[in-house]
Amino acid sequence: MTAVSSSRRRGRLHRLTPGLILIGLFMVVLCLIILVPLLNLTAKSLCDPLLVSHMSGYQIWPEKFSLVHYQVILSTDSIWTAIMNSLIITLGGTALAVVLTCSSAYAMTRPGLPGKKLLMGFFLAMMVLSAPILQWYLVMRGYKLINNRMSMILYGCIDVYNMILLMRFFEETPAAILEAARVDGAGDWTLLFRIFIPLNKVPIITIMLFYIVPKWNEYFASGVFLPDSSVRVLQCYLREFVVNNNSEALNKDIYAMFRDLNLSALQNATIVISILPLLCLYPTILKYFTSGVLAGGVKE
Repeated sequence: MTAVSSSRRRGRLHRLTPGLILIGLFMVVLCLIILVPLLNLTAKSLCDPLLVSHMSGYQIWPEKFSLVHYQVILSTDSIWTAIMNSLIITLGGTALAVVLTCSSAYAMTRPGLPGKKLLMGFFLAMMVLSAPILQWYLVMRGYKLINNRMSMILYGCIDVYNMILLMRFFEETPAAILEAARVDGAGDWTLLFRIFIPLNKVPIITIMLFYIVPKWNEYFASGVFLPDSSVRVLQCYLREFVVNNNSEALNKDIYAMFRDLNLSALQNATIVISILPLLCLYPTILKYFTSGVLAGGVKE
């Protein structure tokens, strides 16, 4: 047993090539570059207001734990309005974008589609010659969607690159399955929702992420289409408070309750609140990526 275990250990050591060690070191350095500033920002937001100035460098633990900054931020009605607006736009826009992307990818992969080459050329032209924000604004104003959340749900509702990416996966669907479904009387919508989407869950979830992140982080178009404070999204709130240092975004009565608040720590707390939903999203859907990779990695 000892000889077997020692041989196994030697085998593991032999597998640690210089290339793998360099890749591992690079990944560790990359993780530190990303995590240390984020942990420092979080530590300052969780620090006692009187001790924030005593935190030096990239310290990743608070001097004295306190939730007062989050209490102030989350006690303002404006940030809750901004969060709800961002959630509505992100969820609604992503749902619409995924449905349109799946539908268009399915249609473009059907062999008998009339004018398929012409449509593909039109889509490629749309991808290369994207409309500037001014044309989008004129369209939204023409439909009376300024200061309406529907404008941001419709904005960028389909990405041609995502459609082409999904087309490659749809084309690999076994023809025998489609023929059997056709014999049973399945129509196009049945094929799409009963066969194509269940068989391509991993690429669809990936494309969903490609839509969720830009929708949640969008602030420029939101500032153009939604100038009113009642429909302001979280990223515009963040820009107004953190970038422009406009503390009027906070409720003045609540701000006056804490005279010794640290404005920088308040801004850090707002940043943490804005990125927390995306940080919680990735671990939730990671299992789908893992199952998809394992399902495609076994050959019989």
